[in-house]
Amino acid sequence: MDVEEYSWVKASTYRENILLALEEKPRTPKELAEITDYYLSHVSNVLSDLEDHGLAECLTPDRRKGRLWAATEKGEELIADLKR
Repeated sequence: MDVEEYSWVKASTYRENILLALEEKPRTPKELAEITDYYLSHVSNVLSDLEDHGLAECLTPDRRKGRLWAATEKGEELIADLKR
């Protein structure tokens, strides 16, 4: 477990909940906003932060709308640690 990344995610309920929502399957920001009941703008900002940390990636970066996001391998490992 990367303790620094773990503590960074745990420091924000937004980051934790959005990362956990990516566990099951790739999702769009709109789906994530509906699942978490967060504003779409907050979801987009958190996804960008997660991407910067190598925890999430956009699978369809060329699309303007309906981009699919998924947890990276590093993100999946962190999700497993969060669920313990």
